[in-house]
Amino acid sequence: MQRWIIHVDMDAFYAAVEQRDNPEFRGRPVIIGGVGGRGVVATASYEARQFGVRSAMSMAEARRRCPHGVFLAPDHDKYARISAQIRAILDRFSPLVEPLALDEAFLDVTGMELLYPDPVAIARAIKAAIREEVKLTASAGVAPNKFLAKLASDLNKPDGLTVIRPEEAAAFLAPLPVSRLWGIGEATAAALARVGITTIGQLAAVETSLLEKYCGKAARDLQRLACGLDDRPVIPYQEPKSIGNEVTFAEDLFRREEMETELLALAEKIGWRLRTGGYAGRTITLKVRFASFRTLTRSRTLSEPTNLDETIFATARRLLDAVTLTEGVRLLGVTVSHLHHGGGQLALFGGDDDKRQAVYRAVDKLRERFGTGIITRGRLLR
Repeated sequence: MQRWIIHVDMDAFYAAVEQRDNPEFRGRPVIIGGVGGRGVVATASYEARQFGVRSAMSMAEARRRCPHGVFLAPDHDKYARISAQIRAILDRFSPLVEPLALDEAFLDVTGMELLYPDPVAIARAIKAAIREEVKLTASAGVAPNKFLAKLASDLNKPDGLTVIRPEEAAAFLAPLPVSRLWGIGEATAAALARVGITTIGQLAAVETSLLEKYCGKAARDLQRLACGLDDRPVIPYQEPKSIGNEVTFAEDLFRREEMETELLALAEKIGWRLRTGGYAGRTITLKVRFASFRTLTRSRTLSEPTNLDETIFATARRLLDAVTLTEGVRLLGVTVSHLHHGGGQLALFGGDDDKRQAVYRAVDKLRERFGTGIITRGRLLR
């Protein structure tokens, strides 16, 4: 049986949502990201992309290129709610849906011939349902594997639909630049270009031993992709290995009190994410990036898993206390790993902690109903 994969990718998702919800933004360049001086672009509308604005660009550069743009901080709660709506639509078309992020997912539609004439018809139906029910556009790629499907979805944005059939894969890939292959970044692409390998077709034809000099152990996998081969399955759900957040500051921090306040805000976000996902974790990792871009990490493993804000904060603060601060800090991050699924630490406490459990349940219910900003600690009010 021929395998068919569809990759669905929302078009400029964050920016498109804001344009949908704010009529005055439609047709204007909308740029979503960190609005501080060191923020980066998360999503740019297609109007903004005409000015050279793109994801991962510094917000300062985006403002230089598009000074008349609409610059907004991301509303993650809203985007997550809309993503859930989209996921519900995708679930109607296949039991095998693998989300990659809030705005994209793979579907395995192999064997759906009794319900639809072909996989392209399924992709059209998905796009139509998203447009009708969510009022947003999505691009889709239809192909015999995940690599080709994701590649196809990116080729005719926005609102595109591209099909790569098995017999067309090699010819389709051959003229594309090697940077289109997963695992080849700018440095590897430049190294390959120096020996005359610039296209996927050239990479597919080169001797594996030569490719290993530049790509190491990944050479064989890259050549399989270059030939259009990818046997990875669509996995409906994968347990996360860690949950964390980090923040880059508009100006370097020098006072430990300021850093501790930022750690508290991070701990509050992480604790909420852990509890809503039903997780608790034992290892807490602090990440510190200095003004010179020197970065260090420090970790501590607890005797019991936790999903409580104050436990995460207290541990991160102790880790920060052990760091010698000789220069300003431009970024702080906290991650909780070694996750356990289930009731989490709230189920592990007893006695005097019952009141704390009740408080967390009440706070989490408020946040779930009204958004995470509805309630916070007084120290975080600014």
